[in-house]
Amino acid sequence: MRLTKWQRPELAVWDPFRRLSSLRDEIDRLFESPLSDLTEATQPFLSGWLPALDLFEDKDSITVKAEIPGMKKEEIEISLHDGVLTLSGERKAEEKHENAEVCRCERFVGRFQRSLALPSLVDAEKTKATYKDGILTVVLQKAEEAKPKQIEINVK
Repeated sequence: MRLTKWQRPELAVWDPFRRLSSLRDEIDRLFESPLSDLTEATQPFLSGWLPALDLFEDKDSITVKAEIPGMKKEEIEISLHDGVLTLSGERKAEEKHENAEVCRCERFVGRFQRSLALPSLVDAEKTKATYKDGILTVVLQKAEEAKPKQIEINVK
């Protein structure tokens, strides 16, 4: 028989909020884990598809480039309202392949709409858009009041 010396247990400070925060973390984990794969996989189907875009700004203009492959220019709409540029359109499904089953289908079809708040005021009359090789380029000229001004210093 082995004897061990009895040690007094340390008194822990009871923190009721620590237990609540760990409970909240467990509940978050419960809802995130099983559903995360499902929500990521169905996200494009629930919200449509959105073209990737880049925005560039210099002292005179704002340029937006959007990837919209496989579409005709007539299928793309561009609008500008209250400093928000909106690109929208619809990609049609291609022809069906007779006597073939789908092995993989990753390209999105259907309507899209992408709105982007512009960082500066623009002159809508001077906006130009081009579409080449699946890239839509929209060049928006800044309004005169949005352009940086050089202030001259007078010496007296």
